[in-house]
Amino acid sequence: MKKGILILTFAFISMNFISCKSGKSPDTSAISTDSAIIAMGDGTFDKNCSSCHNFKQNGIGPQLGGLTADVPADWIKQFIRDPKKLVESGDARALQLQHKYKVLMPSFAQFSDDQLNGIVAFIHTHKKPVEKKSKSGLSALADPIPDSIALSSLVVDLNLVTQIPASSDSGKLPLTRITKLDFESNSGTNYVVDLRGKLYKLQNNKASVYLDLRRWMPKFIHESGLGSGFGSFAFHPEFAKNGFFYTTHTERPGSGNPDFNYEDSIKVSLQWVLTEWKTDHPESAVFSGKSRELLRINMVTVMHGVQEITFNPLSKPGDKDYGLLYIGVGDGGSVDEGYPFLIHRRDRILGTIIRINPRGNNSVNGKYGIPQDNPYAKSEGNHSLREIYAYGFRNPHRITWTKSGELIASNIGGANIESINMVKPGQDFGWPIREGNFMVEPDVDWAKVYPLPANDSSFHVTYPVAEYDHNGGAAAISGGYEYWGCEVPELKGKFLFGDIPSGRLFYINMADLKQGKQAPIYEWRISLNGKLTTLRELCKTDRVDLHFGRDAKGELYILTKPDGKIYSVHQHFISK
Repeated sequence: MKKGILILTFAFISMNFISCKSGKSPDTSAISTDSAIIAMGDGTFDKNCSSCHNFKQNGIGPQLGGLTADVPADWIKQFIRDPKKLVESGDARALQLQHKYKVLMPSFAQFSDDQLNGIVAFIHTHKKPVEKKSKSGLSALADPIPDSIALSSLVVDLNLVTQIPASSDSGKLPLTRITKLDFESNSGTNYVVDLRGKLYKLQNNKASVYLDLRRWMPKFIHESGLGSGFGSFAFHPEFAKNGFFYTTHTERPGSGNPDFNYEDSIKVSLQWVLTEWKTDHPESAVFSGKSRELLRINMVTVMHGVQEITFNPLSKPGDKDYGLLYIGVGDGGSVDEGYPFLIHRRDRILGTIIRINPRGNNSVNGKYGIPQDNPYAKSEGNHSLREIYAYGFRNPHRITWTKSGELIASNIGGANIESINMVKPGQDFGWPIREGNFMVEPDVDWAKVYPLPANDSSFHVTYPVAEYDHNGGAAAISGGYEYWGCEVPELKGKFLFGDIPSGRLFYINMADLKQGKQAPIYEWRISLNGKLTTLRELCKTDRVDLHFGRDAKGELYILTKPDGKIYSVHQHFISK
């Protein structure tokens, strides 16, 4: 997740506006200048805030240099600690924020006074940078996609399947951090992952812990949030015979020797680890066996890691794709931090989809295999990574296939565009010089987009087959699936997806998916027990944290992280 602290960013915009309008600068004499307090604030900021804020240029939100010269420190601390309380108190700034952006950030009530003072002291050390001007001479687009998403007549009734046990002992939202539901192909059993460290097995709609990573990986961390923790899982297509499955998780910097690194002068916030697990009892309710590490990647920030691994469900024994693992590797927040040169290149792993044979051994570290038909498998001379299947992504958050065999990647964008991409081997999807069908100048301000330049064809970028912008409260795509089930015939021929924080639900018609064209996006709605509702209403929070799953029969599931509930798509809603 990239926008957990996004609304705080917009609060700063609102506060800057109000402060400047008053013509008075806040008193900063109480802000500490003690080096130890500033260092503590630096650590807290890096862990909790750096994914959305920096002091160099605008990112997911504006840069924060010079903020304390415009915004009262006490208000900042109050908002960080409990934004909802400020809204409910009638605070003008908080109400302005809620009215404009619809969603509040989660509270950080756990922060001590010392931590809050440290954050403010650290921010106070940064002055407002000189604004950079566009090199292209073009004007930034304030509204990249003016047309709104059309509301369709499609309404689908949901059925509550189960509720995953709370993994937070605070009693506050989010109770869980469930993000993925997938199945083991032989038995058809569904599994669900909680980023806080547990993989659940669903039997008779009841969840039991199959694997607790915290017991097996002593260096495992999840507290940084924003997608860190137990990222993803995938069962080998022959799991019933060989007992192999795969996971990704995060560990602290320096926990192991990275297979993929970058310049020593750039910080490492965490490491993502791909692990192979082997059980001698595939039918067991609880994992027992052994594990081995396949690869390890250093990341600049805590966001946009390795949140997707999957096997092609359409491949059969003898197919070239059979038993090959696809891995979505985000850009690690490198562009946000001012290091765009770390991505959009074939000799770096950040911002790519890679494809490996987990049972092979011809990789550099000898722990996995490189498929011979990978696009750069035989290109050692130009230093391309042989693992790369496609590149130029910000965060290929979900990877799936259509029944016709097309690989689809949902890419979480920057400040403007969320996209669905049809992926072929060796294609370049443009980030960070492109975001969707628009140009970006990452060394100037990557939060702005521009029309494509006249010489665009010379860049050989592959563009999305569907995209939407951040108008209407949307902010981060939740990748979905083509509907393969039978429960709701009205969903046949549709690719269903949504928006993570807002919980809005979208679809595109499969017939409209064509490379080089934009498929129209439509919004659909839900009901529960025959009553129209929304996911915000169901989980009783403005931040839904929507995710999707699909079972062995092709039926669709909706997951809401705050309350840990899992719904199945049940039937077409018919108004009574």
